[in-house]
Amino acid sequence: MTVRIATVQAEATPGDIAANLSSAATWIERAAERGADVVVFPEAFTTGYDESAFAGSLPSADDPAWLAPVQRAVDGTGVVAILNTALDRVDRRTLTDVIVVPREPPVMAYDKQHLYDSERAVFAAGEGGFSFVVNDLRLALSVCYDANFPEHAAAAAAAGADVYVNSGAYFPGGSHRRDVHYAARALDNGMYVVFSGLTGGSHDFIGGSAVFDPLGRRVTGVAAATPGDTPATSTPPEGLAIADLDAAVVAAAREHQRMWADRRDDLGVPRTIGTVASGASVDA
Repeated sequence: MTVRIATVQAEATPGDIAANLSSAATWIERAAERGADVVVFPEAFTTGYDESAFAGSLPSADDPAWLAPVQRAVDGTGVVAILNTALDRVDRRTLTDVIVVPREPPVMAYDKQHLYDSERAVFAAGEGGFSFVVNDLRLALSVCYDANFPEHAAAAAAAGADVYVNSGAYFPGGSHRRDVHYAARALDNGMYVVFSGLTGGSHDFIGGSAVFDPLGRRVTGVAAATPGDTPATSTPPEGLAIADLDAAVVAAAREHQRMWADRRDDLGVPRTIGTVASGASVDA
């Protein structure tokens, strides 16, 4: 079986939830025109990734009426949307992936587990992973900084994931780290990695939306900022990248690249003999 997935690269307007949801609906319709089964949005696309927006009124987990524009687009097209938002959960605030499914209640599915720097002052970290199945492929969710930790993607693969989906927002200067991390998570675990990145906005986000195959190769993407991407030279364009994800490709990669099958869960207790002095002489 295959899943046609669309990853969005777009700018969100900080604090303008209505405008951002209207934009999300338009992207869903564009993805549907290209035959997508699933569309992935960048981190905090609903609110914009912005400190003042995070401190203000946020969409509510208890009353999903705010999702109506996206729900209508999903119902009308049949596309499943993975929409990331800053979310008010009454007792805490989270950065959450919401799964919007045609003609079904939305699922407040996954809260970002690894909070980055200033996020810790505002948000609570999630407590567990989340995955779901589309066309026999299991998609696991992650948000931006989560992908910096190899064990996060490995836990998803151990739970049966074929695809590791990440919604992110990378600052200028982060392009090398971004691309290496997503390629490595794909190769390490023999699974697809789908990244959706913010562009522009108050922090000059650098985009980089792309799909990596289970061997870590970038198979499609939207134009992004160049390496050494200093702010204000040019904003990476908005766009949509489409890829067909194939369960057979995952199986073949895991058969050829044996790291997943051969890895050991228990590496024993590390041994040490303390300091070893070199015999080389050092001139004063």
